[in-house]
Amino acid sequence: MGENNIKSTTVIGLIKDGKAVIGSDGQVTMGNTVMKHGARKVRKIFNDQVLVGFAGATSDAFTLFERFEAKLEQYKGNLVRAATELAKDWRTDKYLRRLEALLAVVGKDKTLIISGTGDVIEPDDGIVAIGSGGQYALVAARMLLKHSKLSAKDIIKESLLQASDICIFTNNHITIEELT
Repeated sequence: MGENNIKSTTVIGLIKDGKAVIGSDGQVTMGNTVMKHGARKVRKIFNDQVLVGFAGATSDAFTLFERFEAKLEQYKGNLVRAATELAKDWRTDKYLRRLEALLAVVGKDKTLIISGTGDVIEPDDGIVAIGSGGQYALVAARMLLKHSKLSAKDIIKESLLQASDICIFTNNHITIEELT
């Protein structure tokens, strides 16, 4: 499963005015059936210093959360180094490379997307967006950043709501996590 094939969610994160925020919808879809409305796809890790969200297989994502948190411990919270080392392991490890997920990561001053193909991407605009509704939420967030005075948390919420109106794999049961 390539990253363009990962469906069934929208996760978006950004940093604005020193506030790091990530959010997701709650829909779990299997085929053409909605199986759950209120899943939590975003969480705080590393002593509540890093926000992560996933698109893809849930069990795979939890394995990656654990591995990423271990890398953060190993590299003393260095987000880019931990992400790079996880991506290397993910790409080369026989077990890990079968995992089908993408991770969106938001730290206090960096945003990253980590993929199983070995990519660690730091978006130019500081907005991470993954999943089938990710691009819809990304466009909404860009416009809200440019043309509004909304807080980071409100931009995440509004972007997810816009994606939920367009993407059939995204609902409006939103979870938002924020670094304080």
